[in-house]
Amino acid sequence: MFGFTTCCLQKALAPRRDRRWFHISFPSHATPKFQTLSGFAAAWTRSTGPLPYAAEADGASLSSREWTMKTSIVFLLYISVFPGFSQGRVVGEDETGFAECNMFFPGQVPPEGFTEPFHVKICQQYNKEPRFATLYSTKDKIPLYSAFKYTKPAQNKEENWLVEPQIDDPENDLHEMVHEADIVGTVANLGANQALTSDYVGSGYERGLLNPSLLNEEDFQMATYTLTNAVPLSPSLSKSWHRDIARVVEQALVPHCSKKDHLYLLAGAIPSSVQVKGKVSVPDTLWLAACCDAPGGWSLGLVKKMNDENSLADLMVGELEKQLLAGVHLFKGNCGGDNQSQEKTEAILQAVGQIRSGEQVGTSDNQEAKGSGLVRRVAAIIATPFIKLLELLIYVFVELVKFVFYFLWLVIKQVGGTVLDGVYSLWNGVVSYLKAITMVLISIPYDVGRVVVNIFLGFLQIVQDVASLTYRILRIPVGFVLHLAAFPYHSICAIPSVLKDVATGIGGTFSLVIDATATLLHGFYYLAGYIVKRFVPKGSSDD
Repeated sequence: MFGFTTCCLQKALAPRRDRRWFHISFPSHATPKFQTLSGFAAAWTRSTGPLPYAAEADGASLSSREWTMKTSIVFLLYISVFPGFSQGRVVGEDETGFAECNMFFPGQVPPEGFTEPFHVKICQQYNKEPRFATLYSTKDKIPLYSAFKYTKPAQNKEENWLVEPQIDDPENDLHEMVHEADIVGTVANLGANQALTSDYVGSGYERGLLNPSLLNEEDFQMATYTLTNAVPLSPSLSKSWHRDIARVVEQALVPHCSKKDHLYLLAGAIPSSVQVKGKVSVPDTLWLAACCDAPGGWSLGLVKKMNDENSLADLMVGELEKQLLAGVHLFKGNCGGDNQSQEKTEAILQAVGQIRSGEQVGTSDNQEAKGSGLVRRVAAIIATPFIKLLELLIYVFVELVKFVFYFLWLVIKQVGGTVLDGVYSLWNGVVSYLKAITMVLISIPYDVGRVVVNIFLGFLQIVQDVASLTYRILRIPVGFVLHLAAFPYHSICAIPSVLKDVATGIGGTFSLVIDATATLLHGFYYLAGYIVKRFVPKGSSDD
């Protein structure tokens, strides 16, 4: 569903002073892919006429050309229901040429000689398809050339300008062109290597397209509105350049190329020393190189000087290459330059001369168109009110469809959210229930096994205790038991011997006492005799 909100019809029809289109509000995630829806609003405001005041948005003028009924219906419904997105892929150094954009060069070989380190190859894409190729100079901050194929003339569409984030920040993950306002603050060094819208505001220059939008249709035209395809041009020079190039391609080149798909175009600029706000180089020369890569092919170069907006010089591609960088070779094999038809070349140069002098190149188709021009203008005047009414009805119908889709999206989101919440809760309950049952079933064998193990361990403990007791009993000595049993017998038998020993002891004791007493008395006797002999005097024999 569409993830955006729309303003009411009254607010949409109310013009703003700073823009020529009304505002549709987008969420951040819808940018820039859904922002092409603003083209619908711009188409409606342009078809209902210009505003009473000048446009000032983005510092660039917008076209006020009205749309036809077919373009309005088909294009408006397409971009409203199927919004596209632009992608400008910076080609890597390891890739050949311009990678998938090599298809815009004859033989799929890009020009040679542009080898400066500040030259960046960009494969400009829209709706995931290659639309044209650009060689961009980060030094001059302008494209050096854009290579494209002629599709067919188309009405001016909404100018939806984009920038390339990877030029300023190669490490950024944004791989597609986006609106400048959507990446401010998210891309490092924004504007360091490329021009921005702010560089043109108030400068007196406008963003001139090297690959003109008027030479492209539908998605090819939408892809041209990128600042990597724009150079600073004065409003009058930009108008004359796009007018002259469109007329030359449509009236002089396409009719003389047998197959339109084989007409390869290179539109380029030669930078000068003049810079806008000291940053963006103003071209000194604008040039166009054409190659009809078909049987009887040819090549041609055109040059317009900045100092003369009415100038338009034709020259051979070889002469144009000499005015560019040294060693530049634009087309592989000179694209018929060596053996191209003189008659066809003269016819092309004659047609270019008529365009340069302001004459209309006459063809049978142009004559028929001129004859029916008055009828078409009258029919357009009559049909204009009905076309505007139809476009208003288409706008209202588209807004109603958007509202219905948005309402259905909200309903589906609410109902889906409720259903998903219920399913999520139910799922959580089922998972919790199954988890609890599983845990119980797992615990039953575990508990049974634990009981069996405990019983077995108890039985082993009993056996161990019995064995231990038996061992301890068997450890008691048998001799000790026998001695213990014979103790009473030996005790009784030993009594006589003990009594005998006691009597012997007593007798010995008495004998010892008697001997000791006799010895003591003898000692005293000896002592008394000694004393008497010592101290008592002996008597004489006369007495």
